[in-house]
Amino acid sequence: MIKAFNRWDTEGIKVKDKGLANYINVEPRIVPKTGARYAGNRFHKSDIFIVERLINKVMVPGHKSKKHFRTSYHITGKANSAYRIVREALSKIERQIKKNPIEVFVQALENAAPREEIITIEYGGARYPKAVESAPQRRIDVALRLFAQGAYQKSFNSEKAIEDCLAEEIINAYKLSSNSLAVSKKLEVERQADASR
Repeated sequence: MIKAFNRWDTEGIKVKDKGLANYINVEPRIVPKTGARYAGNRFHKSDIFIVERLINKVMVPGHKSKKHFRTSYHITGKANSAYRIVREALSKIERQIKKNPIEVFVQALENAAPREEIITIEYGGARYPKAVESAPQRRIDVALRLFAQGAYQKSFNSEKAIEDCLAEEIINAYKLSSNSLAVSKKLEVERQADASR
């Protein structure tokens, strides 16, 4: 029987959010690295093991509001470094919470995925914010990106290791704590969307 990283069983992990169920793949891989096999296919990301998608985000987390000043050190595009960071973070989650870390990660992802967003509509020279529902694929992408960016912000110029910061970010999201960047961002965006109805 295949286990994720040859350590954690993913059998019985259920995605409770029905909107995300088809987009979170928990089929395990010993080495989660497909090498862009699905690239170019529509909704190809849904076929990739969800932990591999986190590894890809850790490799290239994107920029925070067009600022690229946090792009050195861990963000080298090295797959092996990102793989090691995620594996160590999952080990730390298992030690702290005493639960299957893949299950904790999937639950954290569901908690951090924003349901609504704001777009700007221009009408007669004036701009208005308008609330729109977020597509399921985008909900997961945004949550993963915020996990990676939240971890980097906490570890950048500090003595804390990136593995600790990533584990902390996922645990905070799992507990729905606003110490998690992803959860606090989600609440902020949904509050703004609520106000602009």
